[in-house]
Amino acid sequence: MSYDVVVAGGSVAGLFCAREVAVSGHSVLVIEEDFEIGTPEHCGGLVSTSGLEELGIIPSGKTFDSPIVRAEVSAPGGKKITIDAKKQNISVINRRELDKQIARQAQKNGAEIRVKTSLKEIRENKAITTSGEIDFKILVDARGVSALAQKDRTGILQSAQYEIYADWIEKGKVEVFLDAEKYPGFFSWIIPSCGGTGKVGVAGRGINAMQTLERFLDQKGKYSIIRKVFAPIWVNGPIENFVSGNTVIVGDAAGQSKPTTAGGIYSCGIGGIYAGRAISKFLETKKQDDLESYQKAWIEKFGKEFERQSFARKMLERLDNKSIDAIFDALTPEMIADISNNDDFDFHTSAIIKMLGLKGSLKVAQTMFGAEIRKLLG
Repeated sequence: MSYDVVVAGGSVAGLFCAREVAVSGHSVLVIEEDFEIGTPEHCGGLVSTSGLEELGIIPSGKTFDSPIVRAEVSAPGGKKITIDAKKQNISVINRRELDKQIARQAQKNGAEIRVKTSLKEIRENKAITTSGEIDFKILVDARGVSALAQKDRTGILQSAQYEIYADWIEKGKVEVFLDAEKYPGFFSWIIPSCGGTGKVGVAGRGINAMQTLERFLDQKGKYSIIRKVFAPIWVNGPIENFVSGNTVIVGDAAGQSKPTTAGGIYSCGIGGIYAGRAISKFLETKKQDDLESYQKAWIEKFGKEFERQSFARKMLERLDNKSIDAIFDALTPEMIADISNNDDFDFHTSAIIKMLGLKGSLKVAQTMFGAEIRKLLG
Protein backbone atom coordinates (compact mmCIF):
# COMPACT_ATOMS: atom_id res chain seq x y z
CA MET A 1 0.00 0.00 0.00
CA SER A 2 1.19 3.49 -0.82
CA TYR A 3 -0.21 6.95 -0.03
CA ASP A 4 1.00 10.49 -0.40
CA VAL A 5 0.19 11.09 3.28
CA VAL A 6 -0.37 8.77 6.24
CA VAL A 7 -1.96 10.38 9.30
CA ALA A 8 -1.37 8.53 12.58
CA GLY A 9 -4.23 9.50 14.88
CA GLY A 10 -7.90 10.05 14.05
CA SER A 11 -8.74 12.95 16.34
CA VAL A 12 -9.47 16.61 15.54
CA ALA A 13 -6.03 17.69 14.28
CA GLY A 14 -5.34 14.55 12.26
CA LEU A 15 -8.78 14.52 10.66
CA PHE A 16 -8.68 18.20 9.70
CA CYS A 17 -5.23 17.65 8.21
CA ALA A 18 -6.53 14.69 6.21
CA ARG A 19 -9.50 16.75 5.01
CA GLU A 20 -7.24 19.49 3.66
CA VAL A 21 -4.81 17.07 1.99
CA ALA A 22 -7.64 15.12 0.37
CA VAL A 23 -9.44 18.19 -0.98
CA SER A 24 -6.24 19.03 -2.90
CA GLY A 25 -6.44 15.68 -4.67
CA HIS A 26 -3.65 13.87 -2.84
CA SER A 27 -4.07 10.36 -1.44
CA VAL A 28 -4.29 10.20 2.35
CA LEU A 29 -4.88 7.43 4.87
CA VAL A 30 -5.86 8.05 8.50
CA ILE A 31 -5.03 5.25 10.92
CA GLU A 32 -6.65 5.23 14.37
CA GLU A 33 -5.61 2.81 17.10
CA ASP A 34 -9.02 2.65 18.79
CA PHE A 35 -12.06 0.76 17.57
CA GLU A 36 -13.98 3.91 16.69
CA ILE A 37 -13.35 7.50 15.62
CA GLY A 38 -14.13 9.78 18.56
CA THR A 39 -13.43 7.18 21.27
CA PRO A 40 -12.26 7.50 23.98
CA GLU A 41 -13.46 11.06 24.53
CA HIS A 42 -10.83 12.92 26.59
CA CYS A 43 -12.12 16.43 25.97
CA GLY A 44 -14.44 18.64 28.00
CA GLY A 45 -16.04 19.77 24.74
CA LEU A 46 -16.01 23.55 25.20
CA VAL A 47 -15.57 25.51 21.99
CA SER A 48 -16.57 28.91 20.63
CA THR A 49 -19.04 29.28 17.79
CA SER A 50 -16.55 31.48 15.92
CA GLY A 51 -13.87 28.81 16.36
CA LEU A 52 -16.08 26.11 14.85
CA GLU A 53 -16.94 28.39 11.94
CA GLU A 54 -13.26 29.00 11.22
CA LEU A 55 -12.69 25.25 11.30
CA GLY A 56 -15.41 24.81 8.71
CA ILE A 57 -17.85 23.04 11.03
CA ILE A 58 -21.56 23.67 11.41
CA PRO A 59 -22.50 21.41 14.34
CA SER A 60 -25.09 18.76 13.52
CA GLY A 61 -27.96 17.99 15.88
CA LYS A 62 -25.93 15.13 17.32
CA THR A 63 -22.77 17.23 17.70
CA PHE A 64 -24.28 20.19 19.56
CA ASP A 65 -25.05 19.66 23.25
CA SER A 66 -25.84 23.02 24.84
CA PRO A 67 -24.77 26.69 25.06
CA ILE A 68 -22.84 28.05 28.06
CA VAL A 69 -24.22 31.26 29.55
CA ARG A 70 -22.05 31.67 32.65
CA ALA A 71 -19.03 30.36 34.50
CA GLU A 72 -18.66 30.15 38.28
CA VAL A 73 -15.10 30.12 39.66
CA SER A 74 -14.56 29.12 43.30
CA ALA A 75 -11.59 29.98 45.52
CA PRO A 76 -10.25 27.52 48.13
CA GLY A 77 -11.90 29.46 50.95
CA GLY A 78 -15.31 29.16 49.30
CA LYS A 79 -15.73 32.58 47.73
CA LYS A 80 -17.24 32.41 44.24
CA ILE A 81 -17.30 34.77 41.31
CA THR A 82 -19.78 34.45 38.47
CA ILE A 83 -18.73 35.44 34.96
CA ASP A 84 -21.32 36.16 32.29
CA ALA A 85 -20.22 34.06 29.29
CA LYS A 86 -22.94 34.96 26.80
CA LYS A 87 -20.72 37.33 24.79
CA GLN A 88 -18.17 34.56 24.20
CA ASN A 89 -20.72 32.33 22.41
CA ILE A 90 -19.36 29.12 23.93
CA SER A 91 -21.01 25.77 23.35
CA VAL A 92 -20.56 22.29 24.72
CA ILE A 93 -20.22 19.85 21.88
CA ASN A 94 -20.22 16.07 21.83
CA ARG A 95 -16.62 15.27 20.93
CA ARG A 96 -17.41 11.76 19.75
CA GLU A 97 -19.88 13.19 17.24
CA LEU A 98 -17.62 16.14 16.32
CA ASP A 99 -14.77 13.79 15.42
CA LYS A 100 -17.16 11.70 13.33
CA GLN A 101 -18.44 14.82 11.58
CA ILE A 102 -14.87 15.85 10.64
CA ALA A 103 -14.15 12.26 9.58
CA ARG A 104 -17.14 12.41 7.21
CA GLN A 105 -15.80 15.65 5.72
CA ALA A 106 -12.38 14.06 5.21
CA GLN A 107 -13.89 10.92 3.69
CA LYS A 108 -16.11 12.91 1.32
CA ASN A 109 -12.99 14.75 0.13
CA GLY A 110 -11.30 11.44 -0.64
CA ALA A 111 -9.48 10.43 2.53
CA GLU A 112 -9.46 6.81 3.68
CA ILE A 113 -9.88 6.00 7.37
CA ARG A 114 -8.88 2.77 9.07
CA VAL A 115 -9.58 2.06 12.75
CA LYS A 116 -7.96 -0.48 15.08
CA THR A 117 -4.63 0.21 13.39
CA SER A 118 -1.62 1.47 15.33
CA LEU A 119 1.64 3.01 14.17
CA LYS A 120 4.46 0.87 15.57
CA GLU A 121 7.56 2.23 13.83
CA ILE A 122 8.73 4.58 11.08
CA ARG A 123 11.44 3.40 8.67
CA GLU A 124 12.36 6.12 6.20
CA ASN A 125 9.24 6.28 3.99
CA LYS A 126 7.48 3.28 5.50
CA ALA A 127 4.98 3.25 8.33
CA ILE A 128 5.08 -0.08 10.14
CA THR A 129 1.57 -0.62 11.52
CA THR A 130 -0.40 -3.40 13.14
CA SER A 131 -2.06 -3.87 9.73
CA GLY A 132 1.17 -4.08 7.74
CA GLU A 133 3.62 -1.75 6.01
CA ILE A 134 2.42 1.44 4.31
CA ASP A 135 4.57 3.61 2.04
CA PHE A 136 4.20 7.37 2.34
CA LYS A 137 5.73 10.66 1.23
CA ILE A 138 4.68 12.52 4.39
CA LEU A 139 3.78 11.06 7.78
CA VAL A 140 1.57 13.16 10.07
CA ASP A 141 1.95 12.43 13.77
CA ALA A 142 -1.39 13.22 15.41
CA ARG A 143 -1.18 10.68 18.23
CA GLY A 144 -1.83 13.16 21.03
CA VAL A 145 -0.11 13.68 24.36
CA SER A 146 1.27 10.12 24.36
CA ALA A 147 3.67 11.19 21.60
CA LEU A 148 5.19 13.75 24.02
CA ALA A 149 5.61 11.45 27.02
CA GLN A 150 9.26 10.65 26.35
CA LYS A 151 10.22 14.17 25.29
CA ASP A 152 9.27 16.28 28.32
CA ARG A 153 7.32 14.82 31.22
CA THR A 154 7.33 18.17 33.06
CA GLY A 155 4.58 19.38 30.75
CA ILE A 156 2.27 16.44 31.49
CA LEU A 157 -0.37 16.46 34.22
CA GLN A 158 -2.52 13.50 35.16
CA SER A 159 -6.27 13.98 34.78
CA ALA A 160 -9.50 12.11 35.27
CA GLN A 161 -12.90 12.96 33.85
CA TYR A 162 -16.18 11.18 34.52
CA GLU A 163 -19.34 11.63 32.53
CA ILE A 164 -22.18 11.46 35.02
CA TYR A 165 -25.85 11.96 35.76
CA ALA A 166 -26.42 14.33 38.69
CA ASP A 167 -29.19 16.75 39.66
CA TRP A 168 -26.61 19.27 40.96
CA ILE A 169 -25.22 19.91 37.47
CA GLU A 170 -26.76 23.16 36.29
CA LYS A 171 -27.58 23.59 32.62
CA GLY A 172 -25.58 26.35 30.93
CA LYS A 173 -23.14 26.84 33.83
CA VAL A 174 -19.49 25.78 33.84
CA GLU A 175 -17.93 25.49 37.30
CA VAL A 176 -14.21 25.75 38.08
CA PHE A 177 -12.67 25.06 41.50
CA LEU A 178 -9.20 26.39 42.32
CA ASP A 179 -7.23 24.79 45.16
CA ALA A 180 -3.42 24.71 45.12
CA GLU A 181 -3.36 21.83 47.63
CA LYS A 182 -5.96 19.55 46.07
CA TYR A 183 -5.22 20.32 42.40
CA PRO A 184 -1.66 21.71 42.30
CA GLY A 185 -0.98 23.42 38.99
CA PHE A 186 -4.54 23.02 37.71
CA PHE A 187 -8.16 22.82 38.94
CA SER A 188 -11.33 20.74 39.00
CA TRP A 189 -14.30 21.40 36.70
CA ILE A 190 -17.95 20.69 35.97
CA ILE A 191 -19.13 21.04 32.37
CA PRO A 192 -22.85 20.50 31.71
CA SER A 193 -23.91 18.47 28.71
CA CYS A 194 -27.54 17.75 27.94
CA GLY A 195 -30.30 15.66 29.45
CA GLY A 196 -29.02 16.01 33.01
CA THR A 197 -25.53 14.80 32.19
CA GLY A 198 -22.19 16.49 32.58
CA LYS A 199 -18.43 16.01 32.64
CA VAL A 200 -16.68 16.37 35.97
CA GLY A 201 -12.91 16.26 36.08
CA VAL A 202 -9.70 17.07 37.93
CA ALA A 203 -6.08 17.48 36.95
CA GLY A 204 -2.96 18.39 38.87
CA ARG A 205 0.71 17.85 39.32
CA GLY A 206 1.63 14.73 41.28
CA ILE A 207 -1.91 13.76 42.27
CA ASN A 208 -3.82 10.49 42.07
CA ALA A 209 -6.44 11.82 39.67
CA MET A 210 -9.00 9.06 40.22
CA GLN A 211 -8.94 9.31 44.02
CA THR A 212 -9.00 13.11 43.90
CA LEU A 213 -11.97 13.14 41.54
CA GLU A 214 -13.95 10.64 43.56
CA ARG A 215 -13.38 12.66 46.75
CA PHE A 216 -14.62 15.74 44.90
CA LEU A 217 -17.71 13.91 43.65
CA ASP A 218 -18.55 12.49 47.08
CA GLN A 219 -18.62 16.03 48.46
CA LYS A 220 -21.02 17.19 45.75
CA GLY A 221 -23.84 14.72 46.35
CA LYS A 222 -25.52 11.82 44.56
CA TYR A 223 -24.43 10.90 41.06
CA SER A 224 -24.34 8.01 38.60
CA ILE A 225 -21.31 7.36 36.41
CA ILE A 226 -21.80 6.84 32.68
CA ARG A 227 -18.17 6.81 31.57
CA LYS A 228 -14.70 7.11 33.10
CA VAL A 229 -11.74 8.54 31.18
CA PHE A 230 -8.16 8.79 32.46
CA ALA A 231 -5.76 10.68 30.22
CA PRO A 232 -2.69 12.89 30.58
CA ILE A 233 -2.92 16.53 29.52
CA TRP A 234 -0.15 18.79 28.17
CA VAL A 235 0.35 22.33 29.53
CA ASN A 236 3.84 23.36 28.34
CA GLY A 237 2.80 24.93 25.05
CA PRO A 238 4.10 24.18 21.55
CA ILE A 239 7.11 21.96 20.91
CA GLU A 240 10.16 23.43 19.18
CA ASN A 241 9.73 21.86 15.73
CA PHE A 242 6.44 20.92 14.07
CA VAL A 243 8.29 19.51 11.05
CA SER A 244 11.16 16.99 11.16
CA GLY A 245 12.24 15.68 7.76
CA ASN A 246 9.16 14.08 6.21
CA THR A 247 7.27 13.90 9.52
CA VAL A 248 4.76 16.62 10.38
CA ILE A 249 3.45 16.88 13.95
CA VAL A 250 0.00 18.28 14.71
CA GLY A 251 -2.42 18.81 17.58
CA ASP A 252 -1.64 17.69 21.11
CA ALA A 253 1.45 15.88 19.81
CA ALA A 254 2.80 19.31 18.80
CA GLY A 255 1.75 20.91 22.11
CA GLN A 256 -0.98 22.96 20.44
CA SER A 257 -3.43 22.86 23.38
CA LYS A 258 -3.84 25.90 25.64
CA PRO A 259 -1.27 26.04 28.46
CA THR A 260 -3.93 27.46 30.79
CA THR A 261 -6.77 24.96 30.36
CA ALA A 262 -5.36 22.23 28.05
CA GLY A 263 -8.33 22.89 25.75
CA GLY A 264 -7.45 22.45 22.11
CA ILE A 265 -10.37 21.89 19.74
CA TYR A 266 -9.77 25.22 18.02
CA SER A 267 -5.99 25.62 18.26
CA CYS A 268 -5.28 21.96 17.43
CA GLY A 269 -7.87 21.98 14.67
CA ILE A 270 -6.28 25.04 13.08
CA GLY A 271 -2.93 23.27 13.39
CA GLY A 272 -4.30 20.35 11.40
CA ILE A 273 -5.74 22.65 8.73
CA TYR A 274 -2.51 24.64 8.36
CA ALA A 275 -0.49 21.42 8.22
CA GLY A 276 -2.76 19.89 5.58
CA ARG A 277 -2.51 22.94 3.36
CA ALA A 278 1.27 23.15 3.73
CA ILE A 279 1.65 19.44 2.96
CA SER A 280 -0.52 19.78 -0.15
CA LYS A 281 1.61 22.63 -1.42
CA PHE A 282 4.83 20.75 -0.64
CA LEU A 283 3.64 17.68 -2.57
CA GLU A 284 3.25 19.92 -5.61
CA THR A 285 6.42 22.02 -5.31
CA LYS A 286 8.77 19.69 -3.33
CA LYS A 287 10.05 22.82 -1.55
CA GLN A 288 10.82 22.29 2.15
CA ASP A 289 9.96 25.93 2.85
CA ASP A 290 6.39 25.23 1.79
CA LEU A 291 6.17 22.38 4.31
CA GLU A 292 7.64 24.50 7.08
CA SER A 293 5.22 27.34 6.34
CA TYR A 294 2.77 25.40 8.51
CA GLN A 295 4.64 26.17 11.73
CA LYS A 296 5.15 29.80 10.76
CA ALA A 297 1.42 30.25 10.15
CA TRP A 298 0.43 28.60 13.44
CA ILE A 299 2.96 30.61 15.46
CA GLU A 300 1.84 33.82 13.80
CA LYS A 301 -1.74 33.11 14.87
CA PHE A 302 -1.22 31.60 18.34
CA GLY A 303 2.40 32.21 19.38
CA LYS A 304 1.94 35.45 21.32
CA GLU A 305 -1.21 34.23 23.08
CA PHE A 306 0.36 30.90 24.03
CA GLU A 307 3.48 32.65 25.33
CA ARG A 308 1.27 34.81 27.55
CA GLN A 309 -0.73 31.79 28.67
CA SER A 310 2.49 30.01 29.61
CA PHE A 311 3.57 32.98 31.75
CA ALA A 312 0.11 33.14 33.31
CA ARG A 313 0.35 29.43 34.12
CA LYS A 314 3.75 29.86 35.79
CA MET A 315 2.35 32.63 37.93
CA LEU A 316 -0.76 30.70 38.87
CA GLU A 317 1.32 27.66 39.84
CA ARG A 318 3.21 29.80 42.33
CA LEU A 319 0.07 30.89 44.17
CA ASP A 320 -0.84 29.17 47.42
CA ASN A 321 -4.41 29.01 48.69
CA LYS A 322 -3.99 32.08 50.86
CA SER A 323 -2.90 34.12 47.84
CA ILE A 324 -5.74 32.77 45.68
CA ASP A 325 -8.24 33.78 48.36
CA ALA A 326 -6.62 37.22 48.58
CA ILE A 327 -7.00 37.72 44.84
CA PHE A 328 -10.69 36.77 44.98
CA ASP A 329 -11.23 39.14 47.90
CA ALA A 330 -9.66 41.96 45.87
CA LEU A 331 -11.83 41.47 42.79
CA THR A 332 -14.43 44.21 42.48
CA PRO A 333 -17.80 43.96 40.70
CA GLU A 334 -16.38 46.30 38.05
CA MET A 335 -13.44 43.94 37.42
CA ILE A 336 -15.76 40.92 37.19
CA ALA A 337 -17.94 42.82 34.71
CA ASP A 338 -14.82 43.68 32.73
CA ILE A 339 -13.88 39.97 32.60
CA SER A 340 -17.41 39.11 31.45
CA ASN A 341 -17.10 41.61 28.61
CA ASN A 342 -14.12 39.74 27.16
CA ASP A 343 -15.67 38.26 24.04
CA ASP A 344 -12.84 35.97 22.88
CA PHE A 345 -12.86 32.51 24.43
CA ASP A 346 -9.93 31.38 22.29
CA PHE A 347 -7.60 34.25 23.22
CA HIS A 348 -8.35 34.72 26.90
CA THR A 349 -5.13 35.91 28.56
CA SER A 350 -6.56 39.37 29.18
CA ALA A 351 -9.29 37.85 31.35
CA ILE A 352 -6.69 35.94 33.38
CA ILE A 353 -4.66 39.10 33.90
CA LYS A 354 -7.76 40.85 35.17
CA MET A 355 -8.53 37.96 37.52
CA LEU A 356 -5.03 38.16 38.96
CA GLY A 357 -5.65 41.82 39.59
CA LEU A 358 -2.59 42.83 37.62
CA LYS A 359 -4.36 45.81 36.09
CA GLY A 360 -5.99 46.71 39.39
CA SER A 361 -4.60 47.54 42.78
CA LEU A 362 -3.69 44.09 44.10
CA LYS A 363 -0.18 44.61 45.36
CA VAL A 364 0.36 41.03 46.54
CA ALA A 365 0.41 39.79 42.93
CA GLN A 366 2.66 42.61 41.80
CA THR A 367 5.10 41.89 44.62
CA MET A 368 5.16 38.15 43.93
CA PHE A 369 5.63 38.33 40.17
CA GLY A 370 7.63 41.50 39.64
CA ALA A 371 9.10 41.81 36.17
CA GLU A 372 7.12 38.80 34.88
CA ILE A 373 4.02 40.98 34.87
CA ARG A 374 5.55 43.33 32.31
CA LYS A 375 6.29 40.40 30.02
CA LEU A 376 2.72 39.12 30.35
CA LEU A 377 1.25 42.51 29.62
CA GLY A 378 3.67 43.33 26.81
